[in-house]
Amino acid sequence: MKGILREIGMIARALDSISNIEFKEYDLTKGQYLYLVRVCENPGIIQEKLAEMIKVDRTTAARAIKKLELHGFIEKKEDQHNRKIKRLFPTEKGKRVYPFIKREHDYSNRVALEGLSVSEAETLLNLLQTVRKNVEKDWEFVKKGNKRLY
Repeated sequence: MKGILREIGMIARALDSISNIEFKEYDLTKGQYLYLVRVCENPGIIQEKLAEMIKVDRTTAARAIKKLELHGFIEKKEDQHNRKIKRLFPTEKGKRVYPFIKREHDYSNRVALEGLSVSEAETLLNLLQTVRKNVEKDWEFVKKGNKRLY
């Protein structure tokens, strides 16, 4: 079963490449659309939680967030109760682009699942969620500076 992760990786890279090409006209590059979608779907999210959702380190998230802020897609606002906390919100520009990103996602989803029955698609989703949860355990372990034993 060694080909499963390669297949998942090829699918993810192909979809990411397509998105990067199609979203270039909106000044969204290199996966920035992932961050914008999460901020639009979770207005007020903090940077650390966003990084956790996307499964990237804080530095990578900070760079993407800074670019999105620079291009006017998102804005940071101080938390009402704790001024040290900065919450992320989509700007009007970000809100205008979100429906296009969502349509692209829905289209890609339909294309990817073409030929699968509803039952097969649900099974695939359940299996992939199990795989993700398994990988998340290792991701959390390694993120904390630990080494996996191969």
